Formats: sequence, C-alpha cells, structure tokens
Amino acid sequence: ISFWRRHGKHFPSFSSLLEMIRVVKPKNQRAKRALEKRAPKLVENTKSALLFKGRNTSKIISDVLLDLHLLKKPYSKKLSRLNPIVPFEDQASLEFLTGRNDCSLFAMGSHSKKRPHNLVMGRSYDGHVLDLVEFGVEKFVASSEYKVTKQALGSKPSLIFVGPDFENNFDFVKLKNLFLDFFRGPVSDLINLAGLDHVLVFTALEGKVLIRHYSVLFKKSGTKLPRVELEEAGPSIDLTVRRSKWASDDLFKTACRQPKASAPKKVKNISRDEMDGKLGRVHMHRQDYSKLQTRKLKGLKRSRDRNQQWAEPQLEDSQSLGKRRRPEEG
Repeated sequence: ISFWRRHGKHFPSFSSLLEMIRVVKPKNQRAKRALEKRAPKLVENTKSALLFKGRNTSKIISDVLLDLHLLKKPYSKKLSRLNPIVPFEDQASLEFLTGRNDCSLFAMGSHSKKRPHNLVMGRSYDGHVLDLVEFGVEKFVASSEYKVTKQALGSKPSLIFVGPDFENNFDFVKLKNLFLDFFRGPVSDLINLAGLDHVLVFTALEGKVLIRHYSVLFKKSGTKLPRVELEEAGPSIDLTVRRSKWASDDLFKTACRQPKASAPKKVKNISRDEMDGKLGRVHMHRQDYSKLQTRKLKGLKRSRDRNQQWAEPQLEDSQSLGKRRRPEEG
C-alpha cells in the first residue's frame, strides 16, 4: 500500500489483485498437458519458429517463407492468413502472436513500394522481443527448382559461416548467433554419419549475406571412409541487411543464463582436456620401493665365479682383524 501511495497511484481493488495473481487451472487432461508443455523446464524444448505474412506480400516472399518452413520442419509453424503487424513499431502484437503459438523464433515476410521483398527475422525471450533484423531479398531460387534428393525430416544441418565479417563486424556477429539459434534444431550428444545429409552455408560478402543449401552425398572411395560430395539443393537466397534492433548486453546476458541445477556436478580429481577426453588423478599411499617386485633379467645377474671372487674372505688371525684381503689379479 505504501508503494502505491508513494508513487501517487490508486491502490487496486481486491478483485483486480486476484486477477493479477490468477493461476490458470486446466479443465481437462488435454489442457493440463498443454500447460505442462509450455511451463519452464530445466532442459527447455527445441525452439520452434513461427512464419507468417504481413499486410502485403509478393510471390518471392511467399516462396522464401515456404522454404524456411521446410528447412525448420517439424519445429516450425506457418500461418496462411495475413497479419497487419509492423515488428519495429508494434511489438505487442508480435509478442502476442508468438506467445499464442508457443514459438520463440519468428520470420515475417512483407512487400511494399518502400521496402520491396522484405523479410524480418528475430527471436523472443520471456515473452518479449529480444532481437530484430530486417533483410531485403535481392535474389532467390526456390528449392523446387533443384531436382536432388531432399534431407530427411527433422535432421540437423551442418552450419558453415564464411567471411571475416562474422568475426569482426558487430552486426554480422549478432547475425551469426541468430542464424545458429534459428537453424540449429534439436540438441544431440551423439553424431551419426548418415544423419549429416545437408549443409547450410552463410557467406558474408560486401555487406550481404548469401545463404546456400547443399545436399551431402556419400559415394564409394575404395576405403572404409566414403567420398563426400556437395550438391546444391536450394533454396539460394541473397540478403541485404536494412535495419536491426539488438538486445542490450545486460538483457542478452540474462537470456543466456543457465540454471545452476543444469550445470554438471563437479567430480573431484576428474577434468576434461581440449578434445573432451576425461583425465583422472589417482592418489596412492607412499610405496616402499625396496619391496617392489621387478622383472628379473638374466643379463643383470652376477655369475657364481664373480660372486666368489668379490666375496669377503675369512680373517686368518687376530692380527689381520679389520683388514680385508685384496682379490688376486688375473
């Protein structure tokens, strides 16, 4: 109450407070499963992408959205209706649409005289828009024009980034992180060679981003390892960056934060090397090397004659006490 009085605001009614802290209760098992699927988890689900059209579109933009949907499938949703949304000006409608479809990644296509063949891509965090970037499609070749074998449904692509701008330019560094988040697919610990069936190549050249999609072919080489060849499978897209809106450093750091419970438990005396190999340290008690059993070799044994030659002789009398007889020469 003191907070509301201090800021000169009217204290809300009891019904308004109940509405603010209202907890949605499922009415049936289907709704309960849907709420549990959207609830926060220690290991989050694979990010899905929402693809939709703006107020006006063109044939090129419609084909671009269709090919992006095929690349992300089954972790994507494509809406057929037009949506009068301006992402850089009205983010509330965009956040409502992504939250309703439970998608943290999105791509919107539009077309106008001022911004022809416009493509907006972005992502959200905690129900709010995190990053936004607007592209202009300069050249596009649909995947339907390539007569090659398509990738398996749900397979992970290999992502390759070519060009120094992805390491030096601030906008392209952010673009690289956005493309990784958009196209990486499900997280897997094991790699199957047969599952690497397609490659996405992003090239930064003269302020443009060239996207090429290749199909991986494994052919006989006469050895155990196959000969790998790449065949262009489409789509082929040339993009120019028009404008962008990136998250602040503090917000981006908060979005990348991992819960402590998900971190692997540290085991004493065990570490990992650069190749992800396990290194262990074993602590043992101090050993008595005099009792250590070693391998006996014949070359290290003394002969019987040499042992007798260097053996300590018997003392002859009391006068030679404390003296030793020298070994005979020869």
